[in-house]
Amino acid sequence: MDTGPIWRAMLRNKAGFVLIALQIAVTLTIMVNAFGIIQERAGKIDRDSGLDEANTFALASVLYADYEREQRMALIDEDLDLIRRLPGVVNAVASNSFPLRQGGWSMGLQLEPGNLGPESVSTAIYFVDEHGAETFDVEVVDGRNFTAGEITWSDPEDNTWPAYGLITGALADELWPDDPGPYVGRTVFINVTDPVNVVGVIDKLQAPWESWSGVEKSMLVPQRRPSEFVRYIVRTEAGMRDELMPEVESLLADSNEDRIIRDVTTMDETRKLAYVGDAALIKILSFVVLLLTVITALGIVGLASFNVSRRTRQIGIRRALGASRPAIVRYFMVENSIVSAIGLAIGAALAIGLNIVMVEAFSLEPLAWYVIPAGMIALWLVGQAAVAGPARRASRIPPALATRQT
Repeated sequence: MDTGPIWRAMLRNKAGFVLIALQIAVTLTIMVNAFGIIQERAGKIDRDSGLDEANTFALASVLYADYEREQRMALIDEDLDLIRRLPGVVNAVASNSFPLRQGGWSMGLQLEPGNLGPESVSTAIYFVDEHGAETFDVEVVDGRNFTAGEITWSDPEDNTWPAYGLITGALADELWPDDPGPYVGRTVFINVTDPVNVVGVIDKLQAPWESWSGVEKSMLVPQRRPSEFVRYIVRTEAGMRDELMPEVESLLADSNEDRIIRDVTTMDETRKLAYVGDAALIKILSFVVLLLTVITALGIVGLASFNVSRRTRQIGIRRALGASRPAIVRYFMVENSIVSAIGLAIGAALAIGLNIVMVEAFSLEPLAWYVIPAGMIALWLVGQAAVAGPARRASRIPPALATRQT
């Protein structure tokens, strides 16, 4: 079909076509950048924490009676022994935190003793015993796990840091960016001057703060803390978590009446809470994109319907001169394709510009190469679907009726 007459006809009614082209451009700009953000947030939500999340839960024991330090130590040992002996429990540990919990402990590590300098590296700290690696479901990819003899109890009168540590590969790579492994046997310094010997490297264990830039940097420390508030992390055999949660809670509550058991939570619930903001943003952006797409489609339908009513006589004459119904439909389809092409070209340029600004301002990942072309194809298809109805109505106009109109 010759597009010359179509283009000249469009120029006689520029305002409507310009508005639709701009609407398509704005929709494409917002659509592809929103999709980029959705893709980035969805990837963030799906990140592996390192835990066996489907089979892990946590709960807290809070003493309200006045126990001496030795009594608290004995109670923790008793609790862990009770939990670990339950059928279906893989392992359990008392720790200060766990991935995605939103609260925990972090420290700065450096390669030389002294106050923290610009080259220090921050890491999340998890205090565990020799059961920590199995409970957290981490794999020691190099070196070894802690031995029972290396586990200490924290002492308020002794601020010396434990002499051993298990670190994630991500933390090791940042500590020694120019000197790749093996890392086992190397020493880092914490707490200004305390040396920590790396006895093993673990595959993955995220920090408790999902939005932290160093979320993959964590260190397991062989120390137990006999406080009034103790958090237990329990890993169960596959499919046993939901059955064992109330059993463990009841077991601990019945074993000692001088405390309360609270904060019983699964990793599924913890993950959902940690990423509630990201999930909400995905829903909002998805709704905005859908709304803009619908509005754009309605605009195309409205313009096409207006053009059909305005050109009834012209369409009737063409039908009387032998134009087929498919030819009438094709006319409006081509007309819409021209408008869409102009809008999509402008929108692509605006989308690239906006993405550059967003990458620099919010440290987002640049759009993947396929996002803009995919958005253009999607909007073009929406436009063609939107104009199809009015085009078919135009093709059904009787030639005799149209030619009688003045």
